Amino acid sequence: MRLSRFFIDAPLSLGSHDLPEAQAHYIGRVLRHAAGDAVQLFDGSGQEFVGELLEVGKKNVRVELREQFAGLAESPLRIHLGQGLSRGERMDWAIQKATELGVAEITPIVSERCEVRLKDERADKRLAHWRQIAVSACEQCGRSVLPVIHPPLPLADWLAQTAADLRLVLHPVAEPLSGHARPTSLAFLIGPEGGLADAEVRQAQAAGYRAARLGPRVLRTETAPVVALAVAQQLWGDF
Repeated sequence: MRLSRFFIDAPLSLGSHDLPEAQAHYIGRVLRHAAGDAVQLFDGSGQEFVGELLEVGKKNVRVELREQFAGLAESPLRIHLGQGLSRGERMDWAIQKATELGVAEITPIVSERCEVRLKDERADKRLAHWRQIAVSACEQCGRSVLPVIHPPLPLADWLAQTAADLRLVLHPVAEPLSGHARPTSLAFLIGPEGGLADAEVRQAQAAGYRAARLGPRVLRTETAPVVALAVAQQLWGDF
């Protein structure tokens, strides 16, 4: 039987712990776990902990952690995904699936054809929302290390700041992805709804990005990262 597995936003170690309020509420009030239930916890450090709930109250949950072990190894290919900022569920889907596919970092990219503009409080709320999506995806898929979700960046800043052995921009008119030598780190730039403008693709190429395509069909912005990351992990990662 698979144990219920939860991310705890606090350092964990063997012994007894009072869980942070948010996780305690979810475990005790939402999922209605009870004292005596076994759980598996992780804190993003790469370690996993198995233990038993000692106390489940209205406002607090106490757990005894009795076993510690290394979690799943991360992919040998460190991938930084630059994902064009898209509306609502499309961005959520891209972040969720990229997390499941082993991406190390995700940066939402603001480009010419972006239809979303985030400022101040709204931007902070969206970033917290995206990070929670990544947490939930890690809980589901078994990853013990959370990907880093960066605040949105203008395309020019992404191009100037991001370093990797291989830097690729997806484009429907380019060489196949499989035509590149094996890297240890990869930066992937994917456009928003409507794609990157031709001038932006040229801007990326001038910054050292190589254009690559995934096949003969044009993929939606939320489909492209799933396919691109799966292919990259098959070619150079842990698939």
